[in-house]
Amino acid sequence: MAVNSYREDEQVGSLGKLQTLKRLFSYLFIYKKQVILVLLCMAVTVAISLVNPLIVEQAIDVNIAEGDLQGLYSLAAFTLIINLVFIVLVKIRMYVMSKVSNQILLDIRQELYVHIQTLSFSFFDSRPTGKILARIIGDVNSLKQVLVNAVTTLIPDFVTICGVVVIMLVKDWKLGLASLSSIPLMAVAVWIIQTKSHKRWQIFRKKASNLNAYVHEDIAGMSVVQSFRAEEETLEVFDGLVEEHKKAFRDAVRLSDMFGPAVDICWGLGAMILYWAGIQLIGAEYVSIGTLVVFGTYISMFWSPVMNLSNFYNQVVTNLTAAERIFDILDTQPEIVDGKEVTELPDIRGKVEFSDVSFTYDEGTPAETKVLSHVSFTAAPGETIALVGPTGAGKTTVVNLISRFYDIQEGKILIDGYDIRKVSMESLRRQMGVMTQDNFIFQGTVRENIAYGKIDATDEEIRQAAKAVNAHGFIEKLEKGYDTELKERGAGLSIGQRQLIAFARTMVSMPRILILDEATSSIDTHTELLVQQGIEALLKGRTSFVIAHRLSTIQKADRIFVIDRGGILEQGSPAELMEKKGHYYRLYMAQFKNA
Repeated sequence: MAVNSYREDEQVGSLGKLQTLKRLFSYLFIYKKQVILVLLCMAVTVAISLVNPLIVEQAIDVNIAEGDLQGLYSLAAFTLIINLVFIVLVKIRMYVMSKVSNQILLDIRQELYVHIQTLSFSFFDSRPTGKILARIIGDVNSLKQVLVNAVTTLIPDFVTICGVVVIMLVKDWKLGLASLSSIPLMAVAVWIIQTKSHKRWQIFRKKASNLNAYVHEDIAGMSVVQSFRAEEETLEVFDGLVEEHKKAFRDAVRLSDMFGPAVDICWGLGAMILYWAGIQLIGAEYVSIGTLVVFGTYISMFWSPVMNLSNFYNQVVTNLTAAERIFDILDTQPEIVDGKEVTELPDIRGKVEFSDVSFTYDEGTPAETKVLSHVSFTAAPGETIALVGPTGAGKTTVVNLISRFYDIQEGKILIDGYDIRKVSMESLRRQMGVMTQDNFIFQGTVRENIAYGKIDATDEEIRQAAKAVNAHGFIEKLEKGYDTELKERGAGLSIGQRQLIAFARTMVSMPRILILDEATSSIDTHTELLVQQGIEALLKGRTSFVIAHRLSTIQKADRIFVIDRGGILEQGSPAELMEKKGHYYRLYMAQFKNA
């Protein structure tokens, strides 16, 4: 299959900057009431900030000039009151918007997580787990400030800039134009910086994803690393990825940090032109001190929001790639979905039929691999079918197709006569139990791990399932029995004990079709005998497919299929196949020649 490893940069489809922003900000509409409250608070605070310079002008040119102390005191009291209101509303605005932005991050992460659970096996086959985690955790977290500042910075600062421009042009259009004369220079600088900066931040996100994927893989395989004393080799790879990550970050930051100096230069240039125009061109006799103070204040009020907006724009450019990566996954459609007219699969007896089934991995790509070619067989209800053959022959593919983890390209798979593509996946998988050689033990109690197979299982059902696979005995000997807390991946338990708990988890749902994929490969001989006793009881009355390399574990199977070369080479009972002295006979003799 085509795989994207930590050595390769991910290819992410781009929606376009404007479309990505619109989609990101659409989450704000879910919280319209809170956003409207924030906007009302901002409207009042912006109005107060615009009025403050006019109050200063009134105080200088009128109250102080005319010696009106009473009017000056009244003006000061009014200014104090409105600015106290300003402070309170700013606090309310910050609190509400922070709460909304955190909730939006939870919504996006929840949506992303739920969507990932619907994706097909091919999605997970094609990329490291670490790269998926990078999007769920790091990329989502990086959006917080963009969401907050979209409301608390973009809107009020834009309104402030518009208000300042209008007031300056109304009061004195000549001074106003002089103050704004450096804007074209600013526009050109911003356009040049953002064009190149976005590409560099895309590269940085890819390098961060590569690093995350490698760290996840290295930690998961730490026992292998230490066993083979490969610490130096892994450190060398890690250092190389860190260096790539660091270089990508420096390249991106160097360019992004030019926003601030560009604004400062244009700000200073605008202020110089204002005072030069006010004194030299217009003349000091025509411009009062109060007016110059007001324009000096307003030019600061103009460029300060421009600085904020440039920082916000910098944030957008920096984190837009994170949004693109998130939406890239959300736009990935699952390959295995329920059709428009699916029906519920009723309680089944367990008849499984493959009718001329062909299956190819990565069809239509350079990595195309045909595994099954025109395979047909029927498994009767309650029959136990064992699948044997060399690695890569297609044994696991057969059972994955029964569970509809992949869709076939040709033929039909029927269960009790129902085409599995025409029934809902939930009703299909609910009646199946799957047990593999690498069963994951979750952090939690033994009881919770077993109940994972049936969320509403009673204590009695959990105990019965554990007894059926001979897990009850060792569970009772644990410190707290079924309430013993297990560590991640079952650390502290033996491989056999972990396997037995996984067996109980599969069996508690009492499936009609049972799939055991190398389920006893990691169990010692003594434990295997216990498990086989439990399996025999549970296989009775259930259609079962058992994949095993150890042929000793399948001697009681009703039929054995020898899988290779895209199909079933031979089939029959263990005794029949030994009599034929064909493929199965040679496998058996090769495995037991030393016994």
